[in-house]
Amino acid sequence: MNLTELEEIGLRNVGKIYHNLSYDELIRHEIENSECTLTKQGATAVDTGVFTGRSPKDKYFVDRDPSNKYIAWGDVNHKVSEEIFKELLEVAKEQLSGKDLYVTDVYSGASVDSKRSIRFVTEIAWQAHFVKNMFIRPTETELESFKPQFTVLNACKAVNDKWKEHGLNSEVFVLFDIENNLSIIGGTWYGGELKKGIFSMMNYWLPLENKLSMHCSANVGKEGDTALFFGLSGTGKTTLSTDPYRKLIGDDEHGWDDNGVFNFEGGCYAKVINLDGNNEPEIYGAIKRGALLENVVLDDDGVVNYNDGSKTENTRVSYPIEHIKNHEVSLSAGHPQNIIFLTADAFGVLPPVSKLTRDQAMYYFLSGYTAKVAGTERGITEPVATFSACFGEAFLPLHPTVYAKLLGEKIDGHNVHVYLVNTGWTGGKYGVGKRMSIKDTRACINAILDGSINKSEFDTTKTFRLHVPKTLGDINPEILNPRNAWSDKEAFDKTRDTLAEMFIKNFQKYQTEESEFDFSAAGPKVEA
Repeated sequence: MNLTELEEIGLRNVGKIYHNLSYDELIRHEIENSECTLTKQGATAVDTGVFTGRSPKDKYFVDRDPSNKYIAWGDVNHKVSEEIFKELLEVAKEQLSGKDLYVTDVYSGASVDSKRSIRFVTEIAWQAHFVKNMFIRPTETELESFKPQFTVLNACKAVNDKWKEHGLNSEVFVLFDIENNLSIIGGTWYGGELKKGIFSMMNYWLPLENKLSMHCSANVGKEGDTALFFGLSGTGKTTLSTDPYRKLIGDDEHGWDDNGVFNFEGGCYAKVINLDGNNEPEIYGAIKRGALLENVVLDDDGVVNYNDGSKTENTRVSYPIEHIKNHEVSLSAGHPQNIIFLTADAFGVLPPVSKLTRDQAMYYFLSGYTAKVAGTERGITEPVATFSACFGEAFLPLHPTVYAKLLGEKIDGHNVHVYLVNTGWTGGKYGVGKRMSIKDTRACINAILDGSINKSEFDTTKTFRLHVPKTLGDINPEILNPRNAWSDKEAFDKTRDTLAEMFIKNFQKYQTEESEFDFSAAGPKVEA
């Protein structure tokens, strides 16, 4: 690229432009800039500063036609005026002007029909490393003719001193101008903002083309059988889709069009708190040169203590998908045969595996349930139910029913089986029961993928009315129906009904007269 391309977006007196550096060059810059520490495994480790997670309350879209006709304004999607956006754009430009800059060109979307070309501009080397890991890396030939369709200016060192005057949430700003194909970031160094910002844009663009965008992981078997794994953070989406016997398509973000499933990304972003090489050997082995660790604790010899959450429980690693030996090179596959909704139920109520009807699939997709447990956030001492529509409401610019409608059409059109898998607690709620073992969860997943679960005889649970197998391989039959795993049956019934009421209350927002998505009859029913 040349200086003119940056001047066209208003950057002035730019210093050196480091354009599409190699991994070796980026790592050298990170070391020379004192941005990182090298680990014993050869990865680089960085700290993301005060922010060790996203800042969803600081995310805004410019309120302008025609995008404001499609965006679902509210608690997730906040409005900002065109005037304030322009003012903060000048703040970002002022920060980046006169600096040496890292410019990284990538694609989002492995589908030729659906991909977008994205340009990231930042003054931090490790952030360029992060986006190189996370997005699809163009070939040298593709770079020769690369033209960005969307640009992200990351001015993380800049802040909005006038945020109160502007009526915004804080001095941090993550802003999107859809019509001008531009995003600006200020005040936060967290890498996830770069990743999830583009995910939000893909969630805007694709459904308007009648393509489904999804917060899910995906893999494919030797027979070409594709599986999708939906789930919020901490439910096992990355772990369970990384399977030595199946090729990984991707661990987090995908699209589904007329040709099948395709990854938005070219890398993985895995949580590493309590990472154990014996339980998760593929992820552990992926942490080598080229991988980028965030907010982990190291000793003087560069050995990472994955059990140390003193900086944050949200310790992370990004790495190119090539670090997973058994990955699908095309980052795509055919239409899925199985969809798995993952939930970490800290109330210990939901079964380890349930087969859903079509209406139940729509109900649990729109519910997007999991639970937070004590210790993960300040002030949480008991399990807290979390409902995030489509298992990713924070990243959905459009109304959740837009995505649900597309999913329903895909399920019907391709005769897809849908399952609910609980990776949370059994035998009691958090603090009383125990976490489902990875071994048992893997056994449930394997039974779904090889079809053996369909040979089981099924029971229907009370209240939630979920269809659960009476026996399944070597899994202890007592845990398959969760009430049987609790020694205190009365306590189970009370906890089950409490959680059911939470589901019912959450789903009321879809039960309007004009709604075509009232699947409440497929949800739990508490008997008087």
